[in-house]
Amino acid sequence: MTKRWLKATTAALAIASSLAGLPAHADTPVQGGTIVVTYKDDMATLDPAIGYDWQNWSMINGLFSRLVDYTFGTTDIVPSLAKSWTISPDGLVYTFKLDPNAKFTNGRKVVAADVKFSIERAVNPKTQGPGGGFYHSIVGQDKLADGSATTISGIETPDDTTVKFTLSQPDATFLNVLALNFSSAVPKEVVEAEGADFGKKPVGSGAFKLTEWVPGQRLVFERNKDYFRDRPNLDGFRVEIGQEPLVAILRLQKGEVDIAGDGIPPAKYLEMKNSADAKDMIVDRAQFETSYITINTTKKPFDDVRVRQALNMAVNKDRIVRLINGRATPASQVLPPLMPGYDKAYQGYAYDVAKAKQLLTEAGLKDGFTTTLYAMNTDPNPRIAQAIQQDLAAVGIKAEIKALAQPEVIAAGGNKDQSELTWSGGMGWIADFPDPSDFYGPILGCGGAVTGGWNWSWYCDKGFEERGTKADAMSKPDQKDERLKVWAQIFTDIQTQAAPWVPVFNERRVVAKSKRMGGPDEIYIDPTRVIDYEAIYAKQ
Repeated sequence: MTKRWLKATTAALAIASSLAGLPAHADTPVQGGTIVVTYKDDMATLDPAIGYDWQNWSMINGLFSRLVDYTFGTTDIVPSLAKSWTISPDGLVYTFKLDPNAKFTNGRKVVAADVKFSIERAVNPKTQGPGGGFYHSIVGQDKLADGSATTISGIETPDDTTVKFTLSQPDATFLNVLALNFSSAVPKEVVEAEGADFGKKPVGSGAFKLTEWVPGQRLVFERNKDYFRDRPNLDGFRVEIGQEPLVAILRLQKGEVDIAGDGIPPAKYLEMKNSADAKDMIVDRAQFETSYITINTTKKPFDDVRVRQALNMAVNKDRIVRLINGRATPASQVLPPLMPGYDKAYQGYAYDVAKAKQLLTEAGLKDGFTTTLYAMNTDPNPRIAQAIQQDLAAVGIKAEIKALAQPEVIAAGGNKDQSELTWSGGMGWIADFPDPSDFYGPILGCGGAVTGGWNWSWYCDKGFEERGTKADAMSKPDQKDERLKVWAQIFTDIQTQAAPWVPVFNERRVVAKSKRMGGPDEIYIDPTRVIDYEAIYAKQ
């Protein structure tokens, strides 16, 4: 899953800036109506401190509010729970004033203490959420994270309407971090009353509220009439669970479904694309995304970098891209091509079976070994996993495929003792914000290498941590280009020296929507929400 942005270079904003050049649409946003969205798998949780996949991210975003947000369809930071804010000249102190109209759906007003509690909850290791590392620049975050403190000293609440953050160093991404779902305000009394069930019975201050959740069948969301912002347009939406992607597409073409959340199966894609009647139902756009195989670097024989390099050389990425009708480009590195800091000169590991075998022999594994490959069970991922399995077999590695529902794959990847190889397909990393640091901290940094985290390679190198921290401290405008060069070198060095991933492809996001859905493509493939439930609308 997922994720949400820093306004950086023109390349970084390729998706967002294209919005300005779109022709005017004949339809205009209208208030009212409900829609039907389908997914094969149920949500694991709607708790903003824990949920972190592309499927639940949009729903969590619509249920909760944060201090700042993004203009719909763009990566421009705008006020949300905070009506205004100031930043000290040295970039170390951020002071926010809350909107007095914001309140939770249980009727209680949102106050500064809620913001402090919520961020501390996201950082607290007892929560077992993946977002704690994002707040590394706040004074005292490290002490709460290691258990030596119970609060974050760098978050102060002088009164009910003021939240003050003190940073240990300037942070070029701090406002974007405050726009993440992990920064969502939650009511302490409800969290404590519900305990582990809060993710099933969420209470927020967002555009929608959850009115029904029947596990394995449906989730029903209703417009929050007390929402303090102008949106949403819809009166509500219904998420139907257990729908095979192909069945969902057929229902969409009949007008029974409005958004097929799992996308278009490859077998159906070309048919729809070439159909005069169906082609307008397709939303197909590039995105800040990389799909990859994670390698558990703590387990033998994967603790040997030669084995990890051999895996990189064994996978035929071009063949895998053909399996999905060419809706992606082979990946050479962790960063996607749209991301600032992407190293165009770095070509990555070439597909080379002979060299892969040689490296395995040098690692004392001439006869190969056996392993397990986890993958999501939604098409085309089982077929991609089979292709990876065949490639590995060609160099002597026997991989057993475990195709599971998305929540189970996430749980396996976030379990250090369970995971070995994990194919991220269907859950490939989509940037939280268009800055290279977001492709490090949660998925390659030490902060993400925790139970329930998304660093499924369990890779943690203090040297790279220090380099990344120094890069993010380069927050002045005239340091931008140099900062991006630093991050580019970090990612190149990680892949050449450690190879904790096999980057496979950069996938375009393809969504199918019914003809009654209005608005530009950006609100169906939003840079920060995946599907922007606040902005979408049905034509009347």
